Amino acid sequence: QVHLVESGGGLVQAGGSLRLSCAASGSITRINTMAWYRRPPGKEREFVASITSDDFPTYEYSVKGRFTISRDNAKNMTFLQMNSLKTEDTAVYYCMADAVSTTFNEDDYWGQGTQVTVSS
Repeated sequence: QVHLVESGGGLVQAGGSLRLSCAASGSITRINTMAWYRRPPGKEREFVASITSDDFPTYEYSVKGRFTISRDNAKNMTFLQMNSLKTEDTAVYYCMADAVSTTFNEDDYWGQGTQVTVSS
């Protein structure tokens, strides 16, 4: 089994910054793409950013230039640096990893989420 744990959420004023972290653990053979999604209040979950195993990032249009995704393959971690935060960035942020377990089962694994609240 593969487990993901996010951290770093909190309350911040508009214009501020937060850095989210996500650590993957368990029976991991390989992690392919890692990504961040978010669920704003009353809305569906939406894509924020992803990064491939060779560090190629992709961003949702509204966060491009403000958010930076990175990863540490040695530690099975991914990070989301969020700058110039806006009130519309308020959401529960989820980490996702496309991972291959030691039983060679490939699946998308999700963390429990971390709350980010941006106040005006």
